[in-house]
Amino acid sequence: MNGDLDGVLLMTYGSPDSLAREDIRAYLTSVRGGRQPDDELVDEFTRRYRVIGGSPLIPITQRQAEALGQRLGWPAAAGMRFSEPSIETSLRTLAEAGARRVAAIVLSPQYSPLLMGGYARAIEAARAAIGPEAPEVVIAGAWHTEPRFIAALAGRIREGLATFEKPERGSVPVLLTAHSLPLRVAQQEPEYLAQLEATAVAIADAAGLPRERWTFCWQSAGHEPGEWMKPDFADLMPRLAAAGHRGVLVAPVQFLADHLEILYDVEIGAREQAEQAGLRFARIRSLNDDPALIEALAAVAEATLAAAAPAPVAAAPAGA
Repeated sequence: MNGDLDGVLLMTYGSPDSLAREDIRAYLTSVRGGRQPDDELVDEFTRRYRVIGGSPLIPITQRQAEALGQRLGWPAAAGMRFSEPSIETSLRTLAEAGARRVAAIVLSPQYSPLLMGGYARAIEAARAAIGPEAPEVVIAGAWHTEPRFIAALAGRIREGLATFEKPERGSVPVLLTAHSLPLRVAQQEPEYLAQLEATAVAIADAAGLPRERWTFCWQSAGHEPGEWMKPDFADLMPRLAAAGHRGVLVAPVQFLADHLEILYDVEIGAREQAEQAGLRFARIRSLNDDPALIEALAAVAEATLAAAAPAPVAAAPAGA
């Protein structure tokens, strides 16, 4: 087999092996860096995963990798940080397929060395475990304004607004959301926050939303003590109703696929909060394996390897 191929590795968190309570406990323990969650937290997440019928994140990411490999003509794989197929498992698969250089893409368009550093450490550990046959790996940097990504989400917003009746369609507020952060973490990551804001601005502009129509806000605050970023979309629903609005469209700008934070936090949690405030609720469809996202990921992968320094596991910017 050709040993000089380029390859691509898509990386994300993963999900529990099953809906069994102990599998969910094991997954949460992994996410928490080995710290055992208390029974109350395990029970709550077990309930949430069961309500949505389990997370589809792993099969969606595998479909994304398959489509991306076909688009590029490269070996491609999906690696999970906290579950199987692990980053090591998937990097071995790429090595066995003959890949010698791999573009590794974290499936968040915004990049933070602090928040995403665990992926780099997982790659380093995987390469060490694989040994001399391990491919060189270059981690893509931020691709938060990649034009095809921006256009795809803007299209989803226009599609979502079209579900409202014509009299209100031109005034429905749009909430552009990202995963919340502890305030102490956010204060260390001004560049990451700037990337999120730049993404929101670019998407709103591409969707033709005037500034007064949209708000950037946070969702999915964690269960750790301390202050989290504000405003959360739960805070905004009553304010929108009090301002006379009759509906709301929620549009995540960071999440690329359906998973717990979409199917429970938005589809169930945000919907309940909106309806309790008297608002008609809608959310955009996730990109999942949409061809527009695959084109964006292909551009990121190609730009990442084109800009790569010789050293492995070096973060590189991934195009405009």
